[in-house]
Amino acid sequence: MLDKSQKSAPINFSQQEIDRFDALAESWWDPNGNYKTALDFNRARLSVIESQIISHFLKSEQAQSSPQNAPTANSLTNATHKTKPFTGLSIVDIGCGGGLISEPLALKGADVTGIDASAMSIEVAKRHAKKSNVEVDYIHGLSSDLVSQGRQFDIVINAEVVEHVPDQVQLIKECASLVKPGGLLVLATLNRTIKSFIIAIVGAEYVMRYLPVGTHDWKKFVKPTELNQWVGEGFTLKHETGMALNPFIKVWKLTPNPSVNYLQVYHRSL
Repeated sequence: MLDKSQKSAPINFSQQEIDRFDALAESWWDPNGNYKTALDFNRARLSVIESQIISHFLKSEQAQSSPQNAPTANSLTNATHKTKPFTGLSIVDIGCGGGLISEPLALKGADVTGIDASAMSIEVAKRHAKKSNVEVDYIHGLSSDLVSQGRQFDIVINAEVVEHVPDQVQLIKECASLVKPGGLLVLATLNRTIKSFIIAIVGAEYVMRYLPVGTHDWKKFVKPTELNQWVGEGFTLKHETGMALNPFIKVWKLTPNPSVNYLQVYHRSL
């Protein structure tokens, strides 16, 4: 956890990285643009995030659904939860980019805040949300801004961000401090392995051109054990999955092997 002395931590972003994402911001939602494969990847990643939220927050609630046929207050609430199951949950998407995670979760009823260091990405996210008639509180800023405000959320998501910041430990500790007791911390990144260098750098950027060359720096990839250490005490690893792309049919699948892309979900104890 962060203590009060850490609220004045140095600004934790790379201007070079921000410039890189600014140049690509308009492509966030373009199914034929630079992020086409990333959009497919996001669908697989989002399915895991949503299932973990349901498992953690809604399982007991679903078990208590009313068996009566009459439209009681409880049954009406249950009907609402079928269309907007995340109603009442607060979520922050740290490094939200164009809103690929934020917007679908808001559509399911969550109170979503999306924050990003790229002003251009935030503007793209705002435009797309307005066009889609989805309400998301998009903020141009950093996780440290939310920490200094003393804010906390039921779910904190940091997906494919930690490999782009100068102080990785600071970012993860800030994200951990933003989780309410009993809440979830969702972290997704790339593992620092030989396989990830071959697939995510050489293959994805230089051979297949799924991503622009220079999108990633392999030295900034993070091992799962490092994330575990950075998250710190008070958190329990609840779920871990790897994600792999079948290059022939270009479909992402979940895998128990976290050697390249992976996602971890932590529960903060009460």
